[in-house]
Amino acid sequence: MGRAVEQAKIALREEVAQRVQGIPATERSAASAQARALLTEQALWRSAQTILFFAPLPGELDVWPLLSVALEAGKGAALPVFDRRLKHYTACLIQDPDTDVHVGHFGIREPNTYCSRLTASHVDLILVPGVAFDAKGHRLGRGKGYYDRLLAVIHGTRCGVAFEQQLVPEVPVEKHDARMDYLLTPTRWVEMQR
Repeated sequence: MGRAVEQAKIALREEVAQRVQGIPATERSAASAQARALLTEQALWRSAQTILFFAPLPGELDVWPLLSVALEAGKGAALPVFDRRLKHYTACLIQDPDTDVHVGHFGIREPNTYCSRLTASHVDLILVPGVAFDAKGHRLGRGKGYYDRLLAVIHGTRCGVAFEQQLVPEVPVEKHDARMDYLLTPTRWVEMQR
């Protein structure tokens, strides 16, 4: 069972990556702006006091500008930081994305070492990247399990963030795979059915 699921995940990653690569840069940028606007209209965004963001990789839906929006609104904003020694992510609060962030492990923007660790194990909203998502809230990550381990220790409302091209009928899952509570795309805000 485990080997078959892993093979299905590998195939799905390749399929979705090709779809996303086919999105022109201008369309990707416009779709990201549309998704950001849709998120800020939601009651969950407005009521959230602390939000765990992610630094998008090239090809991922760009939520980065919302970090400044959240900070300007007086919200707490955190980003994952990779702990090389322990080989997992933790979350740190940032005050200013221009000065508190550097390019870290895996070439991903993350908090500087002086940023304080998120002491609470609960945040109001967790924006979660992924390769693919399905309508049941299942998420396909990049294959290392780092985000699933982070989501096991940081609790809150989980919102998958994706382009429409990343939605699939079914994501192959294993018991350690984290599920989403909501899904945000450029045209949809969907509460997942449990």
